[in-house]
Amino acid sequence: MVFTLSQMCGVRWRYRIALRTAMLVLIINVVCFGQSNNGPAPSATPEDKPLKADERAELLKLIKSLQERVEKLEAAQAPLQNNGAAVEPAATSTPVDPEPSPESTESPAPAAEAPKQDDDDNKFDGRYTPNLGFKVVNTEYGDMNISIYTYVRYLNQLGLDSTYTDAFGRAKNVQERQDVQLLKLQIKFLGWMLNPKFRYFLYAWTSNANQGQGAQVVLAGNLGYTFNKYLTLGGGIRSLPGTRSVEGNFPFWLNVDSRHIADEFMRPSYTSGIWATGNITDRLKYQAMLGNNMSTLGVPASRLDNGFNTLSTALIWFPTGDFEKGFSGQGWGDFEHHEKFSTRLAVHFSRSNENKESQPDSEQFENTQLRLSDGTVIFTPDLFAPGVTITDARYRMTTVDGGFKYRGFSLEGEYFWRWLDDFKFQTVVTPETLGQIPSRLFDHSFQIQGSAMVVPKTLQAYMGFSKIFGQYGQPRDFRTGVNFFPFKNKVIRWNNEALYLYKSPVGYTSVPYPIGGRGWVFHSSMELAF
Repeated sequence: MVFTLSQMCGVRWRYRIALRTAMLVLIINVVCFGQSNNGPAPSATPEDKPLKADERAELLKLIKSLQERVEKLEAAQAPLQNNGAAVEPAATSTPVDPEPSPESTESPAPAAEAPKQDDDDNKFDGRYTPNLGFKVVNTEYGDMNISIYTYVRYLNQLGLDSTYTDAFGRAKNVQERQDVQLLKLQIKFLGWMLNPKFRYFLYAWTSNANQGQGAQVVLAGNLGYTFNKYLTLGGGIRSLPGTRSVEGNFPFWLNVDSRHIADEFMRPSYTSGIWATGNITDRLKYQAMLGNNMSTLGVPASRLDNGFNTLSTALIWFPTGDFEKGFSGQGWGDFEHHEKFSTRLAVHFSRSNENKESQPDSEQFENTQLRLSDGTVIFTPDLFAPGVTITDARYRMTTVDGGFKYRGFSLEGEYFWRWLDDFKFQTVVTPETLGQIPSRLFDHSFQIQGSAMVVPKTLQAYMGFSKIFGQYGQPRDFRTGVNFFPFKNKVIRWNNEALYLYKSPVGYTSVPYPIGGRGWVFHSSMELAF
């Protein structure tokens, strides 16, 4: 049964009147019976016997209890009278997204753009808050918001070469696709429980382009407690903050749900672990996470190496203070229109001891794997020499990023360095064979992206480029596209992008680039994020 706001208010007022009436009757009885103690009325019947002292005390205690209940109802009713909606407890921390994209989801629109509440008492007042979605529960013990992220994508890869040759001279096929998918769907439940500082972020996530594969549907999330602005502790699944794109700014990228290949090749992924985030000063903040491995998707706990040695950190500085203006300001581009020249600088570091078993199988999706710059997974049997398979490797990676935003314009870049070493092998390696295997692999890369709001809060144009300088190839990509925001906020956008690939070392079904891809790709997406 659904009650309107006015009906709920009426019930509460009738309940209060009834309580006050009951209290009045009890008070009269106490007074009357208290007086009768001084001398019972001559006509008193057995039922009219005066109350004893302990009985009067019990009645007074009941009256006090009823009075407290009325006061609580009045306190709860006041916000409804003043604002037409229940008061929302202040959020002490923002949810982080654990993506694939269970990535940390940010607000789909600046606070000033939140839809206005209807004053009609006959309509349900489901408050919308940027970054939290629609409030469906609001009690003294906790609240719950529901938020949804999804998009429909048309993908055309028919401009790619049908084959490619890896660094070892082996010819491989490239799957050229043309299809339409409701690609991602994420339903998020988030809020606080018992104390506004204790927050939960739970979600159901699916990648429909991967129907039938392992972990195609994910139920996951995380819990966190904010002590103050300097420290929030959390546990569960989230992104390792090893590059800017996994700090928690998804989905506020220049295109829809797709990184440059340099970022995708270098970055750590999403795993289970514990983390700390917070501010060191008003302009300097940090993120640090200790996790099970580089990526948990498609990897059961029975396959983990028990090392618990995956570490990822980020130190982020805003020299001019307001780079992250608005709820979606962590992302790329200047949709928010900074009147003041705003800048950002950050450094990231990640390391992990990875085992072949703790990596996803080759048919698994949405995962970063340790690869050579030609796209070959380093755990591939007989990769460097016949009969030799790498089973363990140490991954270390650091990045530096920076950028500015000013009056609808932005320019943002990042440089990456990655080392793979400390290899272990499945079989005994002879000195002759060992000479064929590199003792260390080093790759570095960069990406740069620029954008401009052609029409403020409506039309955005952007371009981006990235390149990898690797020991087994130097792939690159270039993209250009436009975003159209029909409602002048980030809740709904239509993205169109043309992407040129040169020997992509990364790829899977949910991103627009396949491994080995060379040529042009076009994709168009309609995105909903609230």
